[in-house]
Amino acid sequence: MHVDIWIAIVVAAIGTYALRVVPLLWTQRHFNKHKANNTEARLPTWLSVLGPLMIAAMLGASLIPKAPSAASWIATAIGTVVTVLVWRKFKSLGLPVFCGVLSFGVAFGIALV
Repeated sequence: MHVDIWIAIVVAAIGTYALRVVPLLWTQRHFNKHKANNTEARLPTWLSVLGPLMIAAMLGASLIPKAPSAASWIATAIGTVVTVLVWRKFKSLGLPVFCGVLSFGVAFGIALV
């Protein structure tokens, strides 16, 4: 596999991870700031509605390979299983997605070789 493809896979994995971890860090900072001021912190209503909708939309779009082939379906299945297993162990958002995307890239890369 060409180095360019691996770079693209790593960039996509880091970007996907960042999409999950940045809002988490922002929310934690928001709650810590309110805790330091002894005030009540609440999540904005739009975040509690929009967040799960965006995750569901991304899940639906990412589970179907763009170019359906045996390699892409197998890599998708492996990435999905790894994501679920890591989520069941750690109960977080960022790490399971990172591991799932990484395992998808590795499985797809191996399948193409």
